[in-house]
Amino acid sequence: MYSNDYYNHTNRPSQDASLIEDIQKAINGEYSAISCYGKLAKLAPTEWERKRIQEIQRDEGRHLQIFSSIYMQLTGMQPSHTLMEGCPDDYLAGIDYAFQDEQNTVDFYLGISDRAEDPTIKEKFRRVAADEQNHAVWFMYFMLANYNGKNHTRQIPDFGAKGALNATTLTLPQMLTYALQDEFLAQARYDNILQTFGNVRTFSQIKEAELRHIYALLPLFDMYQISVPENTAQAFVTTPGNLKEAFAAGVDGEIDNISMYDRFLSMELPADVRTVFTQLRNASVNHLAAFERGLARD
Repeated sequence: MYSNDYYNHTNRPSQDASLIEDIQKAINGEYSAISCYGKLAKLAPTEWERKRIQEIQRDEGRHLQIFSSIYMQLTGMQPSHTLMEGCPDDYLAGIDYAFQDEQNTVDFYLGISDRAEDPTIKEKFRRVAADEQNHAVWFMYFMLANYNGKNHTRQIPDFGAKGALNATTLTLPQMLTYALQDEFLAQARYDNILQTFGNVRTFSQIKEAELRHIYALLPLFDMYQISVPENTAQAFVTTPGNLKEAFAAGVDGEIDNISMYDRFLSMELPADVRTVFTQLRNASVNHLAAFERGLARD
């Protein structure tokens, strides 16, 4: 890390001035997000959504502290806090605004990380960018959950990712069981879509990838002497009315899947389990992007 004396020198390089300006923008963005998400939490239609928005708001508070500390390190001064306009008063418009803002913020923070010379600053912005991407996923979920006024979070089966996200505690056998159930559910969902709409390339390719996920999980059941759960996924599958709904269901499923693995990876795990969960989570991020492209196209 660079010393304060270096940054207090009167002839700081222009790169540092640009970095400080961007950090001030990041501080204003985090300060504004805290205010906006407080508003959205009050407007949330369910207690479940309200709590998760408040969790995101707490993340933004932590980011504000990180960036303020960096700013003080570089300048020796306290940063200003300017509230940016734009957060809507309507809940649906607000979560759409938050999703777009989080996506843009990811790119902005990664750009700062790329330009920063200090390795500590690089890593902090990279980590915060990863948090913001997770926030974007949650806001996309809220958008889908409230699509046409129907909130899907009110009826959540104790199966797969939804079961994992609603469990009060999680053991290793439970995590592996929920993960495998969710892969079973993906296979059943894609089989239904392919039978209904024909060989849609996106679904056929992702179905093959999800099958590899099952093969990655099964050895862990043997390793840790856990019984493989019965595949009852078909009971939770409904046929979408059109291809656009099919892509929306794909987005919904991947958001659940990513959120499930994020929760798992926040816990203490054996190294081999952590490796598999990380790989499957990263694959789901790619699948989510593919479904989002399909949803926008159709």
